[in-house]
Amino acid sequence: MYDSQPSALQKLTGTIDLTANQASVIKQTYLLLGVSVFCAIAGGYIGATSPIMVNFFSGWVGWIVAILLLNIVPRVAIAARNNPVLGVTALVADGLISGIALSPILYYASQAAPSLIMSSLMVTALVFVGVTAYVMLSGRTFSAPKGLMMGLFFAVGGAIVLNSFLHIGVLGMLVSAGIGIMGVLGLVYSTSGVLRTTASDSPIPGALMLFAGIFNVFVATLNILLRLMNGGRR
Repeated sequence: MYDSQPSALQKLTGTIDLTANQASVIKQTYLLLGVSVFCAIAGGYIGATSPIMVNFFSGWVGWIVAILLLNIVPRVAIAARNNPVLGVTALVADGLISGIALSPILYYASQAAPSLIMSSLMVTALVFVGVTAYVMLSGRTFSAPKGLMMGLFFAVGGAIVLNSFLHIGVLGMLVSAGIGIMGVLGLVYSTSGVLRTTASDSPIPGALMLFAGIFNVFVATLNILLRLMNGGRR
């Protein structure tokens, strides 16, 4: 009675019986998450290929602007959770801004080792595809262990295939698999959390939360692989 919130372990091992509305909303959440991810990829491409964007976001003014926008836009999306047009527009903007804000590191990676960006994108995409596939097929029951198994299969299997095509080495493969596993844990944990809160009546807050997890997986993967390629130097 004092604490109805499940523990972290329960969120990763529990099973949730969904109402018809919850099952519908979580699927819409993952569809909107896909829109945000696509927009982030587009924003990253635009930023990394624009010297103006790269120079701007490399400076302290650009950094402050990025921080402000990445805090304000999600708040607008949450405030507009019951307004599909404004809410989805804010999600699109959040994805674009997130991608553009990464323009300096993406530009550097494209110059130092172009395969790094592809490696990071593929690991992130596989984590997303694995968990999304389970959510779309789960029906009226969300089982965290099954979601983990599906996501881990895609993450580990993808890292092995990735190494055979991009030749990132055993260490790079292990790091990619490790980051993928962390991403799967984060997504399943966040999905369990979304389904257990009042935010589950709208797909917009959940999509924002899950996008933050996917975004962090990509950034972490790219940073670690860059350090590996540069002998641990920043």
